[in-house]
Amino acid sequence: MAQAQAQVPHPPLESAQLVIGTIAVSLAVFMNVLDTSIANVSIPSISGDLGVSSDQGTWVITSFAVANAISVPLTGWLTDRIGQVRLFMASIILFVISSWMCGLAPTLPFLLASRVLQGAVAGPMIPLSQTLLLASYPRAKAPMALSMWAMTTLIAPVAGPILGGWISDNISWPWIFYVNIPVGAIAAVATWTIFRNRDSVIKKAPIDGVGLGLLILWVGSLQVMLDKGKDLDWFSSTTIVVLALVAVISLAFFIVWELTAEHPVVDLSLFSRRNFTSGTIALSIGYGLYFGNLVLLPLWLQTDIGYTATEAGLVMAPVGLFAVLLSPITGKVLPRTDPRYIATLSFLVFALCFWMRSRYTTGVDTYSLLLPTLIQGIGMAGFFIPLVSITLSGLPGNRIPAASGLSNFVRIMCGGIGTSIFQTAWDHRTIMHHAQLAEQASAYNPVFDRSIRQMGAAGFSQPQAYGLFNTMATQQAAQLGVNDLFFVSAGIFVALIALIWMAKPERAGGDAGAAAAAAH
Repeated sequence: MAQAQAQVPHPPLESAQLVIGTIAVSLAVFMNVLDTSIANVSIPSISGDLGVSSDQGTWVITSFAVANAISVPLTGWLTDRIGQVRLFMASIILFVISSWMCGLAPTLPFLLASRVLQGAVAGPMIPLSQTLLLASYPRAKAPMALSMWAMTTLIAPVAGPILGGWISDNISWPWIFYVNIPVGAIAAVATWTIFRNRDSVIKKAPIDGVGLGLLILWVGSLQVMLDKGKDLDWFSSTTIVVLALVAVISLAFFIVWELTAEHPVVDLSLFSRRNFTSGTIALSIGYGLYFGNLVLLPLWLQTDIGYTATEAGLVMAPVGLFAVLLSPITGKVLPRTDPRYIATLSFLVFALCFWMRSRYTTGVDTYSLLLPTLIQGIGMAGFFIPLVSITLSGLPGNRIPAASGLSNFVRIMCGGIGTSIFQTAWDHRTIMHHAQLAEQASAYNPVFDRSIRQMGAAGFSQPQAYGLFNTMATQQAAQLGVNDLFFVSAGIFVALIALIWMAKPERAGGDAGAAAAAAH
């Protein structure tokens, strides 16, 4: 009887129920994604208030990221044992409780424990939001459901630093967590009202204890290595070397075990599907580039151009304008076209934006900063929706939660890797360019010698003149370093287009929508 029930999909939601259900799921996703970035700019305030160093304070970010990365790929397994709606509800309620605990934290250990809980329960929320939304819409409107999901996923990382900085400056840091309470409460009530009778069938599969342990070991080691690598000077640190070895060895054992286990905790066989593999890799690498640049641009503006945190955040804000306006249009167009065309256009727009940024100078004006960001919103509108559609294309409904969880896991990990690579690469390129510029500081260089003489005529002593030159060289080296990374990002986005066309999806509204509709 249970198997028969599992094959009967719930009918799509209609009218007010569809609107409320979409808003409920979107609010939960926005709250979740917002918390991945809202605490970043508040670390100095948190560290000072709790009486710890800034290095210790960064564990507030690391603890959430590690727990979140571990729990995301467990979505499919947890869904089988708990049910989609029950798991989603539990995630929202526990997220609200853990947010309240974070705000009340009197000490750093208490705050870190609360952040670990918050990250762990946040993991299943994003992949399940995709599943619930897709199953709520008619098959032909599945891309529209994905467009609703994409808008919140794209806007929240940009809004996080702006909101976090404003709250820290004008109220107090606990409120970056307290803001989740009313949002989560509304999302939980609305979700239960709309979805309580639309849960999936529960299957009591055995617990893959070995696979779960290996997953925690390699993901935890890799995430800590990525978050702490820059602070510890990467592989010159014994700690980083040990973490890397543990991650690589445990990952190798994990892959072998999961591919041979009867009831794996993560379904790695999904990578045998062409659409899933190419879609996931293209989405994840593209997201890693986007997220790495999302961290790099404000950091460069604050450290070298003299922008405040709020000003740097406002420079990034226009990215949401076209993303919000065009995402619904993308959802309408997608069922009638090949998603690879839309994804290709999106990647070309990203490449154009990063190429424009690679031409920045130290005297960059506000218009030049805002224009690529505004255009980038066009690319954002066609980024998630077609690639998620490609990734889920051809999958049976009962595999959607596992596929969505695994795809989101790879994407989140690539976001962390991208951030670490970009920060480290910027340091290295800045040092290299500074060394090249310093080679020009010679009395035998007529241009340099004339500049020093002009500074002397303006009243600078020779040490002051050399110090001013070094300051200018440092700023210029940072500029050249960031330009290098923007240019490389543009090239990689163009190269990723080939990966998009390795997929062979059916019509966008068909497979993804059909698979999702069958999920119940």
